[in-house]
Amino acid sequence: MKKIGILLSGCGNMDGSEIHESVLTLLYVDKAGAEAVCMAPEMTQTETIDHPKGEVTGEKRQVLAEAGRIARGTITPITDVNVEDLDALIIPGGAGPVKNLSNYAYKGTGLEVRHDVTMLIRSFHTAGKPIGAICIAPVVLAKALSAHKPVVTIGNDTTTIANLEAFGASHENHPVEGICIDEANKLVTTPAYMLGPDIADIAKGIEKLVGAVVNMTK
Repeated sequence: MKKIGILLSGCGNMDGSEIHESVLTLLYVDKAGAEAVCMAPEMTQTETIDHPKGEVTGEKRQVLAEAGRIARGTITPITDVNVEDLDALIIPGGAGPVKNLSNYAYKGTGLEVRHDVTMLIRSFHTAGKPIGAICIAPVVLAKALSAHKPVVTIGNDTTTIANLEAFGASHENHPVEGICIDEANKLVTTPAYMLGPDIADIAKGIEKLVGAVVNMTK
């Protein structure tokens, strides 16, 4: 059975992994006959948001523990992940990729991706294993793999597109149900909630992304 790594970054669209996108990814990996292996960095969230109010709280939460809510408790620190044991990697969106996996939400084109996240992504890329990224998560891919001129889709936000291009990525416009495939780098991306508007809409693109990633595995 193929094993697909799912890189989570917390739990909640405002401060972690987008839950709809994450659960749909897990669903379609299972339906594709593959096994999802959930992982996350060991770190304190950059911030915690009261989601009904949309306000920052003073609460400190751990990304790995929060991501474990989505993974039903079965989750591995990314520093313990052996890329040789996995066939591909998928990164759901939400604010987590741009607040926890990287600091894009605060630094824009000056962003830095966490070292352990960068090493994980580059290890999959070097091994020739496919990587999928959903919603805003292609920003992390584009930065980590900037030397390889990745091609991604990120919706239609002009500022984000300009920022992607500023550090060497190319952008393709695709609808919410569409996917962008960078054959040279084995990358698959879909806009999801960057376009939305509803879970039924984003599900179509995520299902295609998972299918393409699984089909790319050796």
